[in-house]
Amino acid sequence: MEFRDAEGFLRSNHRGVVTTRRANGATQASIVVCGAYQGNAAFVAVHGRSVKVRNLRRDPNCSVLAVTDDWRSFATVEGQASLFDASNTDAEELRVLLREVYRVCGDKDHPDWEEYDQAMVDQRAVVVLVRPERVYGLLR
Repeated sequence: MEFRDAEGFLRSNHRGVVTTRRANGATQASIVVCGAYQGNAAFVAVHGRSVKVRNLRRDPNCSVLAVTDDWRSFATVEGQASLFDASNTDAEELRVLLREVYRVCGDKDHPDWEEYDQAMVDQRAVVVLVRPERVYGLLR
């Protein structure tokens, strides 16, 4: 399966699980709201100090699995994560990127963008884009 085959699925199914690697090699799974953004699987790590973010900073290999509400169809994207946050992205670019990824992960606007922007700054949010290297699943 190619990413283009799963991209539409990711655009309409946002319940997901990201899997990262701990320092000892064990896997760590986290529930995320995910989507597709500019040819990548995407999600926002709302808390920049989360275990998944720490793991991804050390080892960017990860997988993002998106699933339908009834758990009958899924798409998995494995690849290298790129992280965008206040340490490596201009503040205005990050603000726009956080909003864009929010939209693709939920198909709607936030009811109060100023409140969202401030919460993302306060929580040190991180945008995670996963470049597809392997894509598989069961799309029905």
